[in-house]
Amino acid sequence: MTAVLESGASDEKVDTKSAPAKDESEILSVNEAELESQEVFKKTADGVNFRNVSWPFAAVIFLKTIFATVPSAMYSLGALGGALSVIGWSIMNTYTAVIQGDFKTRHPECHTLADMGYTVGGVWLKELIGALYLIAFVLCAGTGIIGLSTAFNALSDHAACTVWWAFLSTVIITIAASIRTLRNIGWLTWVGFGSIFLAVFIVVIGVTTVDRPAAAPQTGDFDLGYHVIAYPGFVEGMTATVTIFVSSAGTSAFLPVMSEMKNPRDYRKALYICMGLVLCMYLTFSLVVYRWTGQWVANPSLGSAGGTIKKVAYGIGLIGLAVSGCLYQHVAAKYLFVRILRNTRHLQSNTLIHWGTWLGCSIGLGAIAFILAEAIAIFNYLLALVGSICFAPMAISVPGILWLFDFWHYRTGSLWQKSQYFFHWFLVILGVFITVGGTYSTILAIKDAYATGLIGSAFSCADNSGSGH
Repeated sequence: MTAVLESGASDEKVDTKSAPAKDESEILSVNEAELESQEVFKKTADGVNFRNVSWPFAAVIFLKTIFATVPSAMYSLGALGGALSVIGWSIMNTYTAVIQGDFKTRHPECHTLADMGYTVGGVWLKELIGALYLIAFVLCAGTGIIGLSTAFNALSDHAACTVWWAFLSTVIITIAASIRTLRNIGWLTWVGFGSIFLAVFIVVIGVTTVDRPAAAPQTGDFDLGYHVIAYPGFVEGMTATVTIFVSSAGTSAFLPVMSEMKNPRDYRKALYICMGLVLCMYLTFSLVVYRWTGQWVANPSLGSAGGTIKKVAYGIGLIGLAVSGCLYQHVAAKYLFVRILRNTRHLQSNTLIHWGTWLGCSIGLGAIAFILAEAIAIFNYLLALVGSICFAPMAISVPGILWLFDFWHYRTGSLWQKSQYFFHWFLVILGVFITVGGTYSTILAIKDAYATGLIGSAFSCADNSGSGH
């Protein structure tokens, strides 16, 4: 700043020329540059450029992470209760995903939900959320292995031991998951989402063309079990509610994708498209399937329209089933990879340490997913248990805590601000309730399964597709 003094008058005049003030756009540009510098992955022309995912690619990756099949919990809740549950949980999971995305925008150094835990609660919360995160997505990768092995069994009429099909599935999923950047996996997700959508759509149409559901008694009278309004007990209702909740609760997997987006500020575009489509597909598909199959939804559900349509659906959906497992395993491996190499040159350089760490994480977690999927006799029930123990805190309680951390001052603000403050405390409590209630109901379901002989054995060769020879 320069000043020119003019003397010779009864009072001094000072002409001050100030530097031009920065306008709002310049300030925003400076803020964005500062935030960009804190991102985990930097935009670079050298080494590995992870930051190359556009928002349309992000949307389809989100879709493939969430959309897998049709929720089969309508029978317990009835058509009306089930529809309201699908709508309610979809809106809730969308909102908590917005909270996570907004928190990452304000704290770009966060790569996953575990990093956010460190920001709000220190090391202990980071390690707790990190453990839940790894357990959840490794077991989800296990479901991908089981789903793909089921497809191979269905297509081959159980021509080989299920363990061998599971091993082949693990190899396929691990190879795909070992692709380093989500941009390159994104091309697979377009094909994967299209294939699984078409497979489910064929089954949805198929169930309307058969005389009776494939899982129902094929002779004599039978009760379809279709109810507009149902009156479940606590355990049955809670199990069904958690099943529907978990079907769209994997939003914590969106954060690593956001870290690899060209412009993370486009996250909401991808999120809203994904969750809007998921809501429409889940609601329409599940209501149609429930109307025509009632309580006789087959296990696995792609077999609900009979053997021929099941083979067609599995043949078309084969790539989609593989990509689902691939994404879950990739997200888990990327979490470990970033934790190990963060703030080192190896994170984005094609060094031996970079490649060894990445492949070690991917192959190692793939092996663990295979062992867990085949070794745990109650795997399907364990997955429901993990849905309650892992996804309820990560998708409901933790986002509530994140919001409270950034807007704690709202507790003394206006009436509207106080209302928001207490609503997010409600989210924290709701997550705890779903965790406790879902865990309790799943444990009782496991107990009943043991009592009725539904629990299989570890590393069983038995057909898991219901095809037989």
